Amino acid sequence: MKKILQKVRNYPLSTFCLALVWYLSFFTVPETKFNHVPFIDKWTHFVMYGGTCSMIWLEYWRHHATANRHKLFTWAWLTPVLMSGLIEILQEYCTDGRRNGDWMDFLANGVGVTLGALLGLTILAKFRAKR
Repeated sequence: MKKILQKVRNYPLSTFCLALVWYLSFFTVPETKFNHVPFIDKWTHFVMYGGTCSMIWLEYWRHHATANRHKLFTWAWLTPVLMSGLIEILQEYCTDGRRNGDWMDFLANGVGVTLGALLGLTILAKFRAKR
């Protein structure tokens, strides 16, 4: 339990983003004036997961002088992608029809995470070049 609390203290914004993704994935979505925007749902998924991945990268650098690429791949790319798949499955089978799992959402999440990781790698390269 101590280890988990330490991670939450070290990664408060990432923890907030992850909690927000889980919350937004299961609440009933209200009708809005943006519902007519083509692919608004996919853009929302893209931004949520890309922003979360970017935040994980930024907070990781804040606490580590050198980047462990294996840890970054696992925690900032693979874990959000797997979490996304789990959420889509849970939406399909555990929400009594209020939400439905959509593999295109999963794809949008994966693209967001991948672009967030690429942004993180780019910033890391520039940060290292300045040292």
